[in-house]
Amino acid sequence: MTVDEHAERFTLLRPLLFTIVYEILGSATESDDVLQDSYLRWASVDLGTVRDTRSYLAQLVTRQALNTVRANARRREDYIGPWLPEPLLLDEHDPSADVVLAESVSMAMLVLLETLTPDERAVFVLREVFGFDYDEIAGAVGKSVTAARQVAHRAREHVHARRRRFAPADTAQTERITARFLAAADSGDLEGLVALLAPNATWTADSGGKATAAHRPVVGAATVAAFLLEIFHPRRRPPGLRVEIVNCNHTPAVVAHRDDRLDGVFLIEVAGGLITNFYAIRNPDKLVAVTAVRRISR
Repeated sequence: MTVDEHAERFTLLRPLLFTIVYEILGSATESDDVLQDSYLRWASVDLGTVRDTRSYLAQLVTRQALNTVRANARRREDYIGPWLPEPLLLDEHDPSADVVLAESVSMAMLVLLETLTPDERAVFVLREVFGFDYDEIAGAVGKSVTAARQVAHRAREHVHARRRRFAPADTAQTERITARFLAAADSGDLEGLVALLAPNATWTADSGGKATAAHRPVVGAATVAAFLLEIFHPRRRPPGLRVEIVNCNHTPAVVAHRDDRLDGVFLIEVAGGLITNFYAIRNPDKLVAVTAVRRISR
């Protein structure tokens, strides 16, 4: 077997492998590192011993992702302010037809997955999103098949208990509401903003202490609406700041540029026709991932 064949198999599955690792880590940059390390390990494997390349590589990258979680545990504990997943810049039409994949990379789901243990998160992702068998999952997380089933059940119950009462909005509705929110903020229409927000709407900002942002979530429609005007109203926002809408995590997201520098990514979560959550990523280290369009797959 040649190096080219190793590379060909890995490259073909890279969007899938990246998606698995990203959903376990919530970080595109760390996922790139995991895939690079995994490829080096893969390059030394005798392909004649590999019966199922997809399964083998999925298990390999999962193990490496869990190693990364453990290595970064202390850094996560010392993080300043709320921690949010890195936004993922996607092609406008990717993955428009795959509802399961789209929901699995949504900011709302990634934030929910943060409440699971690393093993629960890996097992849930491999089973519920990618449909791997329990023997494959057991090999990926280093547990018996019985234990893997128990972890999957526990994770599934946890996720289902915390899902929103209302079904998430589709992309078209989110796009309409995002446009209305920007129009109201641009015109200084405070009442119009409040009307778009759920009563307990929440603004959560991730700066890591490296940018100006609220260190605690801001809660309540009136409070969040006033907060939005301070950021997005043309007369109040910093000079040179411009905004545009892109596809991040398979939802319309507001991207703010100050001069030629990316200043922040703002995603909204819509349920029941109202905005329930704003996720603001301002940590410059996390904005690096938004400079390139990613491909995801399952």
